[in-house]
Amino acid sequence: MTTNRDPGGLSRRGFLAAAAATAAVGGASGTAAEARGAEPVSTSGRGPVSVRVDGLRVLVETATLAAVLDRGRLVSLRSRGTGEELLGGGSEETPLSLVYRAGERAPVEAGPFGQVSARSLSATRAEVVVAGWDGDGVIAISADPETGDLVVEPGAFSSRPGVRACRWTIGGIRPDLELVAPFFQGVRLPLDDALLRDSHWPWPMHWEAGLAILAGRASGFWVHARDDRYRYKALHVGAGKDPRALGFDAEAWGPIDESRSAGGLAWRVNVFDGDWTVPATRYRDWLWSAYSLEARERERREWVGEVGFAVSWCPGEPEVLDALAAWLPPGRVLLHYPDWRTLPYDEGYPTFEASEKAKAFVAKARAMGFRLMPHFNSVDMDPSHPVYARVRDFQYRDVETKRVQGWGWHEDRVVGVPESNGTRLLHRDKKVMVKIHPGLGLWRSILGGAVQDATRALGLDAVFLDVTLVTQNLHECFVEATTSSEGMLRLVDHVASLGGGLVVGGEGRNEITAQGLSFAQAHLFRSWQENAEGVERTGGCALNELLLGRLCRTIGYSGLGGRDEKEALRLRLHEEHGAIPTITVDSAAQIRQPNPAVRRLLERAASRR
Repeated sequence: MTTNRDPGGLSRRGFLAAAAATAAVGGASGTAAEARGAEPVSTSGRGPVSVRVDGLRVLVETATLAAVLDRGRLVSLRSRGTGEELLGGGSEETPLSLVYRAGERAPVEAGPFGQVSARSLSATRAEVVVAGWDGDGVIAISADPETGDLVVEPGAFSSRPGVRACRWTIGGIRPDLELVAPFFQGVRLPLDDALLRDSHWPWPMHWEAGLAILAGRASGFWVHARDDRYRYKALHVGAGKDPRALGFDAEAWGPIDESRSAGGLAWRVNVFDGDWTVPATRYRDWLWSAYSLEARERERREWVGEVGFAVSWCPGEPEVLDALAAWLPPGRVLLHYPDWRTLPYDEGYPTFEASEKAKAFVAKARAMGFRLMPHFNSVDMDPSHPVYARVRDFQYRDVETKRVQGWGWHEDRVVGVPESNGTRLLHRDKKVMVKIHPGLGLWRSILGGAVQDATRALGLDAVFLDVTLVTQNLHECFVEATTSSEGMLRLVDHVASLGGGLVVGGEGRNEITAQGLSFAQAHLFRSWQENAEGVERTGGCALNELLLGRLCRTIGYSGLGGRDEKEALRLRLHEEHGAIPTITVDSAAQIRQPNPAVRRLLERAASRR
């Protein structure tokens, strides 16, 4: 394998020479630590582009990059500005695959009995066509003169039904490049880190925005999709013998039983100079334009930006309010308040009736000026509730197994949802809940009416909607021509518009829900209740705060009492992700006589008056 290096940048001749052999690079030096303060270099990319075919290779030149794709496999990616090669070579991973249930992958490749061809369509567009044993595919390749992006649009099909996704894989990524990705509000990790190895991240619940950044000390490359149609997609880390490969999935909308094809998403690839914030900012700029988010940003209440401290799972004891007010102005404190209804927590949704104790607590909190978000739910409902008979045909079912989605709780463990129609109605004590598709206008009407009645009775200007992050491809993906992700945004907007307008908080923050939410309760990396092994390695990357913080601010979730090293770590990680300082306490005493970790947060918030 020939190595082609051109430290001064690729000339036209150098680029054509690179087409004659697969480019590789070795001996990359230095660490992959973030180059904080690195001077950003513009990668707007405006300029002429060229897409040429040479045998089975497609050669792409833009103002920013020079790329070689061999049979659809990206084998060379060079910066035109510096000549730096971003791929390490050596990967033989099939670039195109069909994905079936349970992650079964069927490579779409010529093999010994098929064929592959490449042809030029124009001066800026080409295609690679594969006729394989297990399926066929077309990879359209073009270049964008405005951005300098290499644009790859894969599609694949087979006579075998049950296709879940079409995957385009990039292998041979240089060992020093780390993945910066919007998982759990942002991580920067080596691709072969145990936390990422052979992992799958569906959008938008887990892959919270459609981009992946491969960052070195002061440069790298990135891949993103410009999708404003709520198309389900996923990022897969690792493939076969290459643990550093990245697979980009375009999913078929459910139901997938008769699905024989997938594709239709264009993946954009480009290089950058500077740190990871350079491509992240470019993606944010596109997001703001695609969804007209400047208008939403102007709609945010002024007090949202003034909040400087939060309490998640706030006890409904008046003494807690007095203890907090001794430290901080109440108008700067946000309270997530769960146990306010006459019914037990997570039972009887969508009935929201305040207890007498809660009415007194809410009245005192509002009189003192606290920012209060009582806990409601967005799509979960109790199947023993009378409303269930009206909406049961629109409950979430898994796109692969078709099982009803939701949860139950018994003896400190999750037990799922009964598939027996009769049994499903009988276990309120086990907190059995199902999820109703938010694309259903009737559900939004029912939920909105219940929320409006409660907010009027209590005089609320803010509410918290649980499980807003749970939107995904479903067996019945479309309800009223709406996916669950678009439906969730419509539901949040519906609640926000009630009465004189409500500030809405929710669970989780992604590029869809953040458009409607003002606050979001964020989770740490696979550490909902207990710390996952290695979670300490996920701090220091506030990617989602850069992408979405102008619309939606985050607070911490659980285990934030500072009682031990594990809880202190959770407090620190939330801070490093850009969250509002947040604690969880059981009593006013933990605020009046705080432990060192809680005291530090209180003093930090108090100093910023």
